[in-house]
Amino acid sequence: MNIRSEVKAIKDQIISWRRYFHENPELSFKEFDTAKKINLELKSMGLEPKIKVGKTGVIADLKFGEGPVIGFRADMDALPIQETSGLPFASKNDGVMHACGHDGHIAMLLGTAQVLSQNNNKYHGTIRFIFQPAEEGGGGARYMIEDGCLDNLDEIYGIHLWNYQPYGDVGVKSGPIMASADMFDIKIKGIGGHGAAPQGTVDTIIVASHLVQALQTIVSRNTNPLESTVVTIGKINGGHNFNIIADEVNLSGTTRAYSEYNRDLIKSRMEEIILGIAKTYNAEIIFDYRDGYPPTINHEKQSTLVLEAAQKVVGDKAGLPYLSMGGEDFSYYLQKVPGCFFFVGSAPNGNKLFETPHHCSHFNMDERSLLVGPSIYLNLIDKIMSN
Repeated sequence: MNIRSEVKAIKDQIISWRRYFHENPELSFKEFDTAKKINLELKSMGLEPKIKVGKTGVIADLKFGEGPVIGFRADMDALPIQETSGLPFASKNDGVMHACGHDGHIAMLLGTAQVLSQNNNKYHGTIRFIFQPAEEGGGGARYMIEDGCLDNLDEIYGIHLWNYQPYGDVGVKSGPIMASADMFDIKIKGIGGHGAAPQGTVDTIIVASHLVQALQTIVSRNTNPLESTVVTIGKINGGHNFNIIADEVNLSGTTRAYSEYNRDLIKSRMEEIILGIAKTYNAEIIFDYRDGYPPTINHEKQSTLVLEAAQKVVGDKAGLPYLSMGGEDFSYYLQKVPGCFFFVGSAPNGNKLFETPHHCSHFNMDERSLLVGPSIYLNLIDKIMSN
């Protein structure tokens, strides 16, 4: 492990920042105190932050003269989870917790800013620090873009601390690295009646049962088996009593895909299957499909730069990530600007992988990973922006 000396020198500060934000989590678009703290820290480094970007976001430019403008992003929001970790710096806010690592993302980017603010003569160009609200479903990236966070930007980079890989691993690849994350609701309307006299009814539970089965054939028979896709029915509600044929059933779910082609294919096949089953059973089916985050697709040049920067820190532990079908709104940035989103292994020291997953109430991380991210960023900046 080759942690940068400048990062080692502020290790305690980076960990302190992480613990402060972990103790004081805030939900999407409510990151008021988080933004205030970030603003104060950036000002103490001599920067001039802009606040209320994308509602509650913060951005700051560190200028070294003419040259490329490179962005680095950290998300700030927490989750509506009651923490059970027992940590001495556990959440002080009831029902709110940093259970995905965003507290660490903020700390790593502040650490990077701290180091860079002391190296004014080493680089050429501009570094933009982007602290974004509402990654957890709120699509904060879109609001940041609308407020100009990508203006004049040449490249953008982001890190996700990743408890599915151990400390010392760095996951990076070009192309798709996280999936699209769309949502849907299905309402099935039929004709109810007595359970002992089904003739003349349209049994929506029978319709729903066939529909759930049929929708699974999209992944097994319509999409390429070498291209990961998911169709999940996560919720089903219907029926009134054991002897009553239900006149309505409601289903909700999500779809995931690594490409826009498969994303569109899933949606169109769902529409066709729903129409066919509605006709088959003489039911009315209302389909509400909502686009969520698009796939997160890294650019080849920037991914290669990150891989080389990571190899200088962790050696041959930099390579293919443990992939996820989760969604990430960093995808909106990558649709506009070349860049790379990558994973820094952070599974808690001594724990088996998957014992402390993201979005669990006992979430924690190996805080040594907080030094890996800034070291990679500094190596990356050396490569792109050195005089």
